Amino acid sequence: MDLRTLPALNALKAFEAAARHESFSRAADELFVTHGAVSHQIRALEAELGVSLFTRDGKRVRITDTGRRYAGQVRDALSQLAHATQEIRAGDRDRRLVVSMLSSFAARWVTPRIGRFIEANPQWDVELQSTNSLTDFARDDVDVAIRFGYGHYPGLHAELLLDEIFFPACSPDFRDGKLPESPRDMMQLPLLRSDDELWRPWFDAAGMQDIPEPKRGVLYQDSSNLLQAAMDGQGIALVRRSLAMHEITRGRLVRLFKHIDGPSPWRYYFISTPQRLQTERVQAFRAWVFDEVARFRRLYEDACEAGPLMTAAAAALRASEGDTV
Repeated sequence: MDLRTLPALNALKAFEAAARHESFSRAADELFVTHGAVSHQIRALEAELGVSLFTRDGKRVRITDTGRRYAGQVRDALSQLAHATQEIRAGDRDRRLVVSMLSSFAARWVTPRIGRFIEANPQWDVELQSTNSLTDFARDDVDVAIRFGYGHYPGLHAELLLDEIFFPACSPDFRDGKLPESPRDMMQLPLLRSDDELWRPWFDAAGMQDIPEPKRGVLYQDSSNLLQAAMDGQGIALVRRSLAMHEITRGRLVRLFKHIDGPSPWRYYFISTPQRLQTERVQAFRAWVFDEVARFRRLYEDACEAGPLMTAAAAALRASEGDTV
């Protein structure tokens, strides 16, 4: 058997989830990706296999007989792979802490802080998994997941970790530092777009109900790339507080109209199984991450009250994220 002929693992995972739910939308929710991403993966898999796995009737999909048979075989293979992985890791599993989270949150919020946890808990080996796919605790070797969503995780222990807000931000050098003085001034400027950060709710909060969602320009699928584009001076981005504050406190981004917050329908949740939650390593990580969130909230509020970013409060926030002042 030539293993090089196997389809991509992400495509198989998307297909298995879609087949189980018989819905691309529910599969996308489970995997924490977009409906379009699941559809693309399955179409690519169908093209590679040369068969139709689903029939499509408008927005509805139905799995074919061939697809149903293949889904059972794929599910068995994925379960065997997960079991084999767990077995080979069993020797040192008790000292490994495996945490899964969104790539953007891992890069912009956790990574600058995780050193403090590692320093305080040298007995555990920390493995951070950056993925936008939903964790299947029954199959994946994961202790904790941090997810950005609505909080509906049946059968799991889920705690609200961090609220989110959206606001516009840009490089301090954007337009040679001549930044817009009012929200409507932005309408003549390039507004950066992403799949996850929609401008409409912020426009409403700013009293601009007559302004439609921007439809032109580059569309970023990753929030980290969106932030980088803003830092590079490509335009004004609607950013998440949790991801942008790391760059704002360093002077790489400037928040505009600080008294106007865009609401977020999603929040960050700390998720684990009831069994894993009782382990010493998960309890230690839970205590640490909630303490970090409390520290973040306090210093963020102090920095907002102080006004200019290069204040003692902002300097303290920088120091809390791992930089020396």
